[in-house]
Amino acid sequence: MLAIQNRLTKNREFQTVYRKGRRQSTKFLVLRAYRSSIATQQHLVRFGFSISQKVSKRAVIRNKIKRQLRAICRQLLPELQPGWDVVIVVRADAVQCDYLQFLQQLRQLFADAEILNGY
Repeated sequence: MLAIQNRLTKNREFQTVYRKGRRQSTKFLVLRAYRSSIATQQHLVRFGFSISQKVSKRAVIRNKIKRQLRAICRQLLPELQPGWDVVIVVRADAVQCDYLQFLQQLRQLFADAEILNGY
């Protein structure tokens, strides 16, 4: 589980990232990233996840995908530059993905968005 300080919780935080953030995408995921003044002051990376019923009608499946994405974000957290708000949107085809595919795609998205240290 991600720590509470590493989560986007308010609708206005999500809307700011959607409105002002840069966008990167793959076949299964869309990443929106915004350099936030709040996250920069606190030296944090904050994550939000968006997964609609188009992905799956079953909440069990949607929650499983969110748990996998949270675990990957927690794993990659030390490698990310602080000061970013990130929203990860799951596309409908993601139901067929496994943990390693999500890990590979998120690592690529972070590198493309220049959030990953060393890229």
